[in-house]
Amino acid sequence: MHLRKKIVIVVEVNVLVSALAGAGSFFSPCILPILPAFISYLSGTTLNELQNNNAGGSGRAVSIKKATRLNIFLNTVYFVLGFSLVFAVLGVVLNSILVTAGIGFQSTLATVGGIVIIAFGSYLILSTRLRKLNFEKRMTSLPKFKTSYITSFVFGAAFAAGWTPCVGPILGSTLTLAATAPGAAYNSLLAYSLGLGIPFLITGAFFSQATGIIRRMVKHLKYFNLVMGGMLIVLGILVFTNNLSLLGNFPLANQIINLERGI
Repeated sequence: MHLRKKIVIVVEVNVLVSALAGAGSFFSPCILPILPAFISYLSGTTLNELQNNNAGGSGRAVSIKKATRLNIFLNTVYFVLGFSLVFAVLGVVLNSILVTAGIGFQSTLATVGGIVIIAFGSYLILSTRLRKLNFEKRMTSLPKFKTSYITSFVFGAAFAAGWTPCVGPILGSTLTLAATAPGAAYNSLLAYSLGLGIPFLITGAFFSQATGIIRRMVKHLKYFNLVMGGMLIVLGILVFTNNLSLLGNFPLANQIINLERGI
């Protein structure tokens, strides 16, 4: 009974950590600084055009017409649906392939997974010192469709498969964590999608206000890789030593888990 309870806690912690990883990906220096320009590009409107529509011309927030705001938000929705679909499929695939594996094999997965997550964390920290590690692999030749919503959806799907120096290790760690608990792989990757997607949707819905907030936040991102890298190393050690359930003992994490249970 004690083992079963521990497994349940580990699954819940996996989902919680994945959601936080999604949020961490959104606020990474690879995404946050370019977010306003990227979202405006998806909607077919440049930032210069939006700024020229600002009545005063000197306001911190960009003034946007109602129709344009709706277009930006809907394109953001399709973008989020694109990467969410890819992560959902990955979750189903991991679950289908690994869920029937024996306890011994899953234990081996946890050991290997812990090492992989530690390696990702180390990569993030080293990338602040070694410029050669800061390469990017992105989908740059995506087709353009007449309907911008389809283009946004395709970009979202490609975004899930792309590589950036600071998001790749976080996503890789999330996938590794999902593989160590295949029964919760779908839920974990869905949680990652929510953690990443909800801030995107909020930004798309309140684009005017978000642009000013993002500009103020960008200057505080210089320590992101160091902090996130350290957190991944700690996570990897807990996975490697089969002590991930310890995270459920922290007050905030425990409260969130209780909310998930409906307590």
